[in-house]
Amino acid sequence: MSSIRAFTMPKWGIEMVEGVVGEWKIAEGEAFTKGQIIALIESDKITNEVEAEFDSALRRIVATEGETYPVGALLAVFAPLDVPQADIDAFVGAFRGLDGKPVVSGAVSAPAPASPAVAPAAAIPADARISPAARALAERTGVDVGAIAGSGRGGRITLQDVDQASKPARPVGGNGPVSVDVTTASVEGVYASPMAKRLAVLHGVELAGITGTGARGRIRKADVLAVIDARAPAATPAPAPSAGVEVVRMSPMRKAIARRLTESKTTIPHFYLRMDVRMDALLALRERVNMLRGTRCSINDYLVRAVALALRQCPDVNIQVHGDEIHRLPHADIAVAVATDKGLLTPIVRAADTKTVTQIAEEVRALAARARDGKLQPAEFEGGSFSLSNLGMFGIDQFDAIINPPQGAILAVGATRRTPIETGYALAFASMLSLSLSCDHRAIDGAVGAQFMSVLRGLIEKPDRLAD
Repeated sequence: MSSIRAFTMPKWGIEMVEGVVGEWKIAEGEAFTKGQIIALIESDKITNEVEAEFDSALRRIVATEGETYPVGALLAVFAPLDVPQADIDAFVGAFRGLDGKPVVSGAVSAPAPASPAVAPAAAIPADARISPAARALAERTGVDVGAIAGSGRGGRITLQDVDQASKPARPVGGNGPVSVDVTTASVEGVYASPMAKRLAVLHGVELAGITGTGARGRIRKADVLAVIDARAPAATPAPAPSAGVEVVRMSPMRKAIARRLTESKTTIPHFYLRMDVRMDALLALRERVNMLRGTRCSINDYLVRAVALALRQCPDVNIQVHGDEIHRLPHADIAVAVATDKGLLTPIVRAADTKTVTQIAEEVRALAARARDGKLQPAEFEGGSFSLSNLGMFGIDQFDAIINPPQGAILAVGATRRTPIETGYALAFASMLSLSLSCDHRAIDGAVGAQFMSVLRGLIEKPDRLAD
């Protein structure tokens, strides 16, 4: 079966653990050539076209479109059309994923496991104190009865003793040993296991009224749990969705965003620094440069440049936090939030502190286009030292953003608005912008964040350094 090849869920990036089969581009039983698109695979962040690396045929589709599969799971089988179908069935049945589990398919069943080897019969002395049923079981399973302490009358070995001894030892989890000493006299004198007595004490169960199902009527753990379950209130069924409600399953990207932001908000101590900056000089500079040079640089592009230069002056903010280590990065790698149909993506402008506004504008446009098309590569959105999220185009005056780990801070940008301000002893109108800096207090102190915001304000209100 050397010509039969498995097509498994690929792994793009160290954080990818699962993916979704978005669409099969080739039908089952259809031949394909090298370079032809086989399928669309969606990960947490991107949708990739999988190209064939050789000429073959798609003989078996195992994965269903729209379903999620772990990395390494069998998605399909490639083989020439002249390979017998029985060989394809055998290949699928014998395939094991990264977890060692077989593939479950409606068309193919995994081969039946081999029957376990029968242990050699154990020699049991004729005068051994053992019941006939226990003797027969011991001879059948090869249990050494000499190592069994009988629990029957006078030390006689019972069927339950042999049955217990024939089972493999099971590892016991947990931390240190747990005391099973009875803390009340209410269960003393009752024929019950230590665990059954402990459960009875914890849940206030009277053992005297329980009929034991263990050997010789011994009350077991299961007997006490049955009483506890019987008196527990019935679980209230979840309400059915109201009429007209559309239930939508989270995509891998949405699940990744939810998982990542929940982790950030629950494990990172956020604190916020807010500031209003005057935008008149920057707006005038942008209009003049765009007109003279024919460029299309946005306010956001200038803000990326300003943040990059501020991070160069304040290296204690240009960081990543990894456990109890703080990593200071040599350049300002700024992640710019981009809204897509599938969720928020943050492509990264690498070494933004070394680039002009025009270069930043061109790079941001290209990254945003690939993000919306689902064609970003992992290296284009993983890592980064700082994030910038701008909702000003939606009319949002101010908001606080959640830090994108392992970064140490994120800047939230609102809308520019005309606001009356005091100039000397008179009032004038100015274009004001609200900024909110979210910092990881484990690595960035308030004074450090305030210094960064002060430097950023200076760059925005006196933007000569931002010009190309």
